[in-house]
Amino acid sequence: MESIEVKKISISDIDQLQKIGKQTFYETFSSGNTEENMTKYLNEGFSIEKLTNELNNKSSEFYFATLQNNVIGYLKLNFGQSQTELKDEKALEIERIYVLKEFHGKKVGQILYDKVIEIAKQKSTNYVWLGVWEENPRAINFYKKNGFVEFDKHVFKLGNDEQTDIMMKLKLN
Repeated sequence: MESIEVKKISISDIDQLQKIGKQTFYETFSSGNTEENMTKYLNEGFSIEKLTNELNNKSSEFYFATLQNNVIGYLKLNFGQSQTELKDEKALEIERIYVLKEFHGKKVGQILYDKVIEIAKQKSTNYVWLGVWEENPRAINFYKKNGFVEFDKHVFKLGNDEQTDIMMKLKLN
């Protein structure tokens, strides 16, 4: 298999980001949610305006996983005040690691995750944390396998549906 590359993305990649963002979110969550709530979330969560703000934010970083120049997954990290919760200067949040369904089980998520740990160490981060939907056992198991432990829960709204995210963290030092 060709090697998978991880590259930091910039504002010029916004169209590709919107495409991979919508596609992976839909593949991951559509079976457990109404079409109406999905459409609303996809239109708002991945609007060009919102993505532009996120890409221009110095405390967030996006990376693509590419295979032969095709984007097959992506990663979003938040530091400092850009974290969705906790806002700890010594923490790093993985807001998103998504991989196209056809590449599940091909170690793409692990490659993106390894990039996170490399960045976290460069930045002398004390711990990495994330929120994962309680009904996404695949993701929960992935993070547990990588040493994450549950520490809290919070509510995430998808359209008019309130869902529970499990918050997990990994201490680095």
